[in-house]
Amino acid sequence: MRLGEDFWVVLEQIIKEKKLDKAVVIEALRKALLSAFKKAYGTSKGARVEIDVNRQEIRIYVVKRVVEKVLDPISEITLDETEALKPDVKLGDEIEIEVEPQEFGRIAVQVAKQVIMQSLKEAERKILYDKYKAKEGELVNGTVVRIERGNVYVRFPDIEAVLPVKEQIPGEEYWIGRRLRAYLLEVRKTTKDPLVILSRSHPGFLKRLFELEVPEIKEGTVEIVSIAREPGLRSKVAVYSHYPEIDPIGACIGFKGVRIQNIINELNGEKIDIVLWSKDPAEFVARSLSPAKPVSVEIKEDEHKAVVIVPPDQFSLAIGKEGQNVRLAVKLTSWRIDVRTPEEYSKEKDNKEIEKVVEKNE
Repeated sequence: MRLGEDFWVVLEQIIKEKKLDKAVVIEALRKALLSAFKKAYGTSKGARVEIDVNRQEIRIYVVKRVVEKVLDPISEITLDETEALKPDVKLGDEIEIEVEPQEFGRIAVQVAKQVIMQSLKEAERKILYDKYKAKEGELVNGTVVRIERGNVYVRFPDIEAVLPVKEQIPGEEYWIGRRLRAYLLEVRKTTKDPLVILSRSHPGFLKRLFELEVPEIKEGTVEIVSIAREPGLRSKVAVYSHYPEIDPIGACIGFKGVRIQNIINELNGEKIDIVLWSKDPAEFVARSLSPAKPVSVEIKEDEHKAVVIVPPDQFSLAIGKEGQNVRLAVKLTSWRIDVRTPEEYSKEKDNKEIEKVVEKNE
C-alpha cells in the first residue's frame, strides 16, 4: 500500500526538522495504521504492519483461519481462496495474508494519516518535555510575550513558559518584550505541550545567581550552605570556604561590591546579608542575626533552641522590622531562636530558680 510520495517527503522533513528518532516515528506510524485498521474493520486482532521506508511501501497482513464457509471475512477465509496463496493448507489452519489496498479503503488511509500526525506531535512533545525536564533547577532566559491575570508568559525558542503570580518578586514590574531571567522550577506533562513553570522568588534562583556571578562558588571552592529568603525584601546567605586563604564573604561581594550589586539589581533591589557559616551552632546563630551583635548564645540541644542575648540598643536590630531579621535567621540556621536582653534573661532565670525552690519545698 502506498500513501503517496508527498507523505514520505513530509515525514522525512518532520524527522529532520524536529530531530526526532526515526525508529520511534516508524513505530508510531505502525501503531497508527493498526489503529486505522481497527477503525475500518472493528478489530485489529491478528493484524500486522510492515513498513519499508526505502521503498516507500506499507504492507498490512492479517491472520485468517481456513474454513468451509466464511462467517467473518475479517478473520476467516475459504480453502478455495487459499489455493493460489498457499496450496498445502488444510481446513482449520491459520494463514497470514496481505490486505489489499482497496480492501483497506481510502477512509482508513486518511485516518492513518491523521493518527500519524498526532503521533508525531506527541513525539515532539516528549522531546520538549525531556529537554526542559533536564533543565529543572537551572537559570533560563526568555522574552515576555503576554501577561494574563497577573501571570507572566515567557517565550523560549521552542516553547512558552509561565511565571505564576506566586513565583514573582513582589513589586517587580513586567512588560511585553522584556528579556527575563528566571529559575526553571518545574516541568509538567499535559495533554498539549509541557507546562514549564518559572520562578524568581525561589531560593534556588538566588543560589544560581551567586553561581553565575561568583566563580569561586561555581568552582566549588566557596560553598553556599543555606539560604533564607523573603523575595523582594531581604535574603540571608550562609557561605563557607574550603580553603583558609579564600575569604568567602569577600568573594561574594567582589571588588568594590560589583558581584553582589549585580545580584541585587537582578532581584529588583532585594537586600542580601552574607553570613559566614560555622559548624559551631552558637557561632552560626550569632552571625545569622547580623547586623545585630549578640553578647552570648545559649544552645539548648534538647529543644533545638538558641537563646540569644543582645544589648538593649541592639534588640530591635536583632528582631528586625516586623520580625524579619530573626525570622530569616531561623530559616537560615534551622534553629529556634529566642532573642532576649540581659535584663529579660536574668529575670527569666531568677523566676525559674524561684519555681524550682517552690517545687522542692512542696
